Amino acid sequence: MDRKPLFDTLRRIIGRPFRQSEVDSIDTALDRQSGEFETVDDHAEDTAPTNGGGFKPRKIGHEGVDIIQRFEGCEKKRPDGLIEAYPDPGTGGDPWTIGWGATGLDHFNSGRIARGTIWTQEQCDARLEADLVRYAKDVDRALGDAPTTQAQFDALVSFHYNTGTIGKATLTRKHKAGDFAGAAREFDRWCYAGGRVLKGLVRRRAAESALYRK
Repeated sequence: MDRKPLFDTLRRIIGRPFRQSEVDSIDTALDRQSGEFETVDDHAEDTAPTNGGGFKPRKIGHEGVDIIQRFEGCEKKRPDGLIEAYPDPGTGGDPWTIGWGATGLDHFNSGRIARGTIWTQEQCDARLEADLVRYAKDVDRALGDAPTTQAQFDALVSFHYNTGTIGKATLTRKHKAGDFAGAAREFDRWCYAGGRVLKGLVRRRAAESALYRK
């Protein structure tokens, strides 16, 4: 959908240019309305089209979302209900994280997510929905035509959501080669932050590996 005519009309109505945060909020509302953020059904693999004898999901399913939310946790909720950013546990600083594991640009205010960034719960949830779409598309592009079950796709999206490395990981190369057992073992290698093993990453990789093997 070309949204430019809509934004042009709204600009004329309010009599000024939009702030970036307003553009992002309108985009999020339109995406929700169009269903772009809907996840697939837990049993989508039962009816998904096959490709080379396997399945090729396009959206993350509920099991993948559950792992992401369980381990990201939407931490640092203040007594007033607002959510504030916290430092990376491996570095004690950058990259600062907020909500459901969001880093990088602050789409609701300006600049980047950093010390002192504060969002509402609704903003945290909206950013999660947008990021789920973005990361699922990254995984879809990285896998190409490789046969992939919904469980495997969900596990890989969760992995990429946390590491950002789906395009270059050996895990991806082994999956595309059909070495699913080898790919499942690769999850365990991604348990380090700041040069040390983090228990939270060990648990997350175990959950992702178990889902991938399913």
